[in-house]
Amino acid sequence: MNTFTDSVVTALNLIASFDPALWTVVLRSLAVSATACLLAYGLGVVLGAWLAVARFSGRGAVLLGLNTLLALPSVVVGLVVYLLLSRTGPLGFLGWLFSFKAMVLAQFILVVPVVTALTRQVVEDVERQHGEQWASLGAGPWLRGILLAWDERLALMTIGVAAFGRAISEVGAVMIVGGNIDGFTRVMTTAIALETSKGDLPLALGLGLVLLSVVLLLNAAVAGLRRWGEKRQGSSVASPKGWVA
Repeated sequence: MNTFTDSVVTALNLIASFDPALWTVVLRSLAVSATACLLAYGLGVVLGAWLAVARFSGRGAVLLGLNTLLALPSVVVGLVVYLLLSRTGPLGFLGWLFSFKAMVLAQFILVVPVVTALTRQVVEDVERQHGEQWASLGAGPWLRGILLAWDERLALMTIGVAAFGRAISEVGAVMIVGGNIDGFTRVMTTAIALETSKGDLPLALGLGLVLLSVVLLLNAAVAGLRRWGEKRQGSSVASPKGWVA
């Protein structure tokens, strides 16, 4: 292929014809990122909701560390996970290195800080509006945090999309701990990097188009849910509101 147009046309043909080489990588990438995000989202929402309402000594330092982890380089995560899972590492007995599980673990570590930090900010904002009401009813920090998070559940869906975008677009960590093994640990981002270096631009472009389409569909779904929520509650989900039964 000598032109960009030819590459695009071939890439679209690969997508439309359900090319096995392309769609096998796509499905594996979606499985890795979805698994990591589900695990990280569950933990991150709980931790973030608790941090939003809890007051304890050293909280400022914890929040500073959490915000620092938002910019955690993926290659550093990959290196740490590699050392943990290597034969001489403390988790080497698991035999996870260069496997699906290793890639899930790396993406999990990358996504947890994102979900936790963004959830804390959302819940803390609504805590200023309604926290005293729940506290007066006897709700402790854990219960109050969960109730406030549920009240902002539509906003938290957007956080889930952001977390998934962080996971599925990651390349450094999964390259290190997964090894980019054809048929086993090759995902969209690592395949794009490899195929581009090999000069197979149509396949790389096809994977890139699928990656963008996945993120676009998720954002469209969340936008639709937010509009539905606004109509149902009679106000914007971004504005202060009371508990909705």
